[in-house]
Amino acid sequence: MILKRNVLALALASGLCFTAGIQAAPVDTGATAGGSAANTGTANDQTTPASAQQTDQSKKDNKSADQSKQTEDQQLAKSLSTITVTGFNQGMERSIDYQRYADTIQNVITSADIGGLPDQSIADALTRLPGVSAERIAGQASQINIRGLSGNFIQTTLDGREQPSTSGSNYINFDQYPSELINMATVYKSSQASLVTGGVGGTIALQTANPLNAPQDQTLNVDARGSYNGQAHDVAGANALGYRLSVAYQGKFLDNTLGVGIGVAQMYQPHVAEQFVGEASDGTLYQVTPSQQGYLTQGIQLQQNGGTERRTGYLTTIVWKPTDELQVTADSFFSKFNNSSFGYGFRSQNFYGNNATITNPVFSSLGTMIGGTVSSNPPGVGGDQFSNETTADNYSATTYVFSGGLNAKWDHDRWHVEADASMSRASSNEINVDTTADPYSGLGTANPQLMSQQVTYALAGRQIGTASFANPGIYTNLNDLALSRYGVYPYIYHDKMKAFRTSVKYDLPNSSWLSGLEAGVYINNHDYQADREVYVYGSEWNTSPVAGQPPLTIPSSDASLRCWKGNFSGFPCFMQLNGSAILASHGITATPVKDWNNSWSEIQSGSVDEKTRDLFFMADIDAQVFGHELTGNAGVRVSHQSQYSTGLQQVGNGAGVPIADGYGVISTDYAPLTVGKTYTDWLPSMNLIYHLTDDDQMRFSVAKVLSRPPIDKMLAGAGSWVSNGQYNVWGGTSPLLDPLRATQYDLGYEHYFDDSSGAVTAGVFYKHIQSFIQSVTYDNYDFAAAGIPVPIDPTTGKPYLNGQFQTAYNAQGGNVRGLELAASKNKFLPGIWAGLGVQANFALTSSTVSNPTNLGGPTTYVGLPGLSKRVASAAVFYDYGPFSARVSGNYRSSFLSDSQIAVSNQLVTFAAETVYDFQASYNITQQLSVVYQMLNMTNEPTRTYFGGNPQQTGTIQYFGRTSYLGLNLKL
Repeated sequence: MILKRNVLALALASGLCFTAGIQAAPVDTGATAGGSAANTGTANDQTTPASAQQTDQSKKDNKSADQSKQTEDQQLAKSLSTITVTGFNQGMERSIDYQRYADTIQNVITSADIGGLPDQSIADALTRLPGVSAERIAGQASQINIRGLSGNFIQTTLDGREQPSTSGSNYINFDQYPSELINMATVYKSSQASLVTGGVGGTIALQTANPLNAPQDQTLNVDARGSYNGQAHDVAGANALGYRLSVAYQGKFLDNTLGVGIGVAQMYQPHVAEQFVGEASDGTLYQVTPSQQGYLTQGIQLQQNGGTERRTGYLTTIVWKPTDELQVTADSFFSKFNNSSFGYGFRSQNFYGNNATITNPVFSSLGTMIGGTVSSNPPGVGGDQFSNETTADNYSATTYVFSGGLNAKWDHDRWHVEADASMSRASSNEINVDTTADPYSGLGTANPQLMSQQVTYALAGRQIGTASFANPGIYTNLNDLALSRYGVYPYIYHDKMKAFRTSVKYDLPNSSWLSGLEAGVYINNHDYQADREVYVYGSEWNTSPVAGQPPLTIPSSDASLRCWKGNFSGFPCFMQLNGSAILASHGITATPVKDWNNSWSEIQSGSVDEKTRDLFFMADIDAQVFGHELTGNAGVRVSHQSQYSTGLQQVGNGAGVPIADGYGVISTDYAPLTVGKTYTDWLPSMNLIYHLTDDDQMRFSVAKVLSRPPIDKMLAGAGSWVSNGQYNVWGGTSPLLDPLRATQYDLGYEHYFDDSSGAVTAGVFYKHIQSFIQSVTYDNYDFAAAGIPVPIDPTTGKPYLNGQFQTAYNAQGGNVRGLELAASKNKFLPGIWAGLGVQANFALTSSTVSNPTNLGGPTTYVGLPGLSKRVASAAVFYDYGPFSARVSGNYRSSFLSDSQIAVSNQLVTFAAETVYDFQASYNITQQLSVVYQMLNMTNEPTRTYFGGNPQQTGTIQYFGRTSYLGLNLKL
């Protein structure tokens, strides 16, 4: 017996309850609040049509409904709402129900699952789903990849509201979202007309809870855990201890017509990492020795990263339901993340460019040097910019996300109306300080000289390499060491959205083919602002002396001797420097501003204005075909987009307008520029589910989808130069980019065991993506036709001739195809083992797309960013009486990413990794439980390499394993 979607929604939503602690509250067997198969009965949910919120009472009032069908529906709803399992088993069974009865191909994590697992953020929970993986940034799961596509291809909503980003691009940093404040997460792998555009890879819908669905009139959850990271003992100044604390209250008032939910979640932990870095090549073939040619890299780094991370999240929800037909919700979510991240160690620089003498070189299979001895050039021979720099970096960042709004739902007879007005904002401010010190002779004189130096090193592929210095004592002697340069390069981003959506649905209970018709409107005004500033004292290696800015002596109070331990023991000791204090001791204060002397700070600043205007129409399908039920939906979404960017273009020759920089210096070589375009896309979609038996069904989906270009790639600012009477422009961005359009197909089979005790699913998918964003250089580019002004050549009195245009463009696309398998089962053993359950999934993905890179030496072709050929996860869990435990592992094979940053983002390959987690809990009483967790049990590092060649080490980082011990109290 198969249900129409409205009653299925009722059945599924009736059992969910609010959670904001580490473990979910008991299931509410009497709740009747509406939801859909793609919904949780949350306070807000755009991702499912408003009319899918029909209540049990409104169903009874529908006199046209089939009465016998209604009785069976109500019986199934009652069955689903009385599931009595708890712990990990409960989370698995509810996730299976949502997946089974959804119109789209989706995977779901419910509150019991999220709240009960060792998740620092919602990103950790998402990685347990088939075909979903995460990039670990600073040891934490952050950017999510779906089906081999990176975060820029993924749409993310919270309570149906499109989320702004703190990344400076389109992808969401999911470590911004505490798992304690999220009630449910759904990953949509197929599309439907009612979904907000943007999910070529998929759509992630995060949802908070409706307090009116809570099992009790008043509840309070308090969770407190202390944490310990053993890696911190090896890192200069790091603290091994931290904590997590969450408090949540929910209450129902005025005869259950008013619900209030409040949640606070705070995390404090050390920021810990030790890293060995092999830097990138410039792609140039050098004469390395008199008899050998090869590709050289910039250098190597040894660094300890310390600091702290503090994230605080707040959630408030007020729900008013004066009648069975009307519900009004006001809610808000806020999360602030402070990451004080400092890096100390060595950076051996400038192996290439004739700046050093190389002996005994060792080359990789690509012909790139991966070991040897690098020495300062003799006086008068070559360059003099090689040094084993002592570094003190500051990557501290403060980010916040706010999302809130007002939602109204009205259900009357067959009519269902929803309206939602919202505002979301995100901000990111990374200070990005680079401090370097070098050994000098003649310190305190008018002409200090960089000392002669040497390093002997060897890369070891995906393992920690070796490095030793000649005369290492000069790097710990403050009589020799001086601060050469102190640079501050802030990255500041602001991302704001104002949106409105509404939808109307009409039920068709007597139709032989359709169960309902729905139409809706979506409006979103998106404003993005990027600001770059700069302050620089001195010059690196003092090779370009700045008047009045000599190398600065280092007071002993501003430097501490540090030596390596553990996996990094044996490397030379170094001085931990306090760069800002060293400047202050010399009466200098760093004040970063926009600066014409560093014109990139003006050019890379700017804004992008996006306006989205969408309409959609969708029909819900419920028919009998060849004696079996066929359900699903079909529809079309019409998406109209306007994208314009404002920035500064360097026109030169005083042809611009007077503009003052942060120092008050006026330049007339730059002109404001506004460039952009509009476009409209028709996006049809269809989802079909053919029910072979009560427990077996097949799915087929097809849709046209799009993702908007990465917003940071649409900045209009550009620099320029004139050569041979031609005007040339550099910038690497373009407001004229097209969206990333794709056509996608899905075919799957699903078998479900009795009582939601497990499932076996298999599916294949195929995506044809028309284009990808890449960098390009055009010759003889027609600037005027693109709306880019060309300055006048004073020698001819006419505009300069067209020259090069270095920009971003829509490169040829390609295909992404894959296979996904998943299995889960519990209740397969008797007695005390009845609480044992298993879950496992595996995804195999491939693509025809390749990207050129010369960071590993010669030009090689690497794959599609975000794509791991193999992604898998498995878990074994056990619930028996008051005891619960789970051990899980997540694996992903190697993948490409541009999230590694040097001066700019670098395209690197991340090596395969497997991360294991463990959790156990015991209920001392019904109200009090104790919890123990261990994250990253094997201290799995992240490893990267260049050019697809594992010999060419990128970064090897160890973050340590983290243990938690705490208590959970429910009142």
